[in-house]
Formats: sequence, C-alpha cells, structure tokens
Amino acid sequence: MEPTEVMPIVALLSIVTVEFGGHSLLMFITTRRGTLGELRERFFRAGHAHAGVLLVMSLVYFLYLPRADYSNGLEWTWSASLLAGVLAQSGGFFVHLWVGQPGARSVGTALTRTGALLIAVALIALSAGLIGAL
Repeated sequence: MEPTEVMPIVALLSIVTVEFGGHSLLMFITTRRGTLGELRERFFRAGHAHAGVLLVMSLVYFLYLPRADYSNGLEWTWSASLLAGVLAQSGGFFVHLWVGQPGARSVGTALTRTGALLIAVALIALSAGLIGAL
C-alpha cells in the first residue's frame, strides 16, 4: 500500500477523535464551568484547535506528496513525520494541561516544540520535492 492511501485514512479517523474532544470541551464549559480552571481550559482549547487544523492540513499534504516524486520509503518517512508531529504538537498542549504550572515549562512544552519541528521537516521535505519535480 502507498502511504498516500493509508495516511489520509489515519488522519480522517483522527479528526473523529478531535470532534469527540470538542464535545468533551463543550460539556466541561457548559455543565461544569470552572472545574478545569483558566489555564487548563486554555490549553485544552489550544490542543483541540491545533489538532483539528493540522489534521486538515495533513489531508492537503497527502494530495501533494505524490507530485514530489519521492520513493515509497521517503513518502512513508515524511508522512509519518507529519502525523507524528501533529500528534506531538497538539498532544503537548494536553500534557501541559495535566502536568504544567502557570508560567513554567513542562514536558508538554518540549513535546509541543518537538511536534512543530517534525511538522516543519515534513513541510520542507514536501516543498523541496515539489520544487525538484518542476
């Protein structure tokens, strides 16, 4: 199987989990106002929003990846890097929500930054491949 056939399915199914997260956030806000606290609610929203936007971006990524003329192995590498980055970046907000303190770094902060780096690598790789295929 090609990565551009499998990974969009993973992304689409992941969007369903983002929808469930949105429902959970809505339930916290409307039925248990104040139980999360301002910091945790802010990080919950940030993680949820980043996950949704980045997963939709990944669907566009997978449309363009075959045009870059990479080998099957490199397509798997860049696809995995992108989705791992999406999970790490958005997941880092949730980790910080659980273990972080106001104004302090945590393992969640490091995870979010690592995710951003993985996403950047995947996007630069796609850009380079598209330029090379011109």
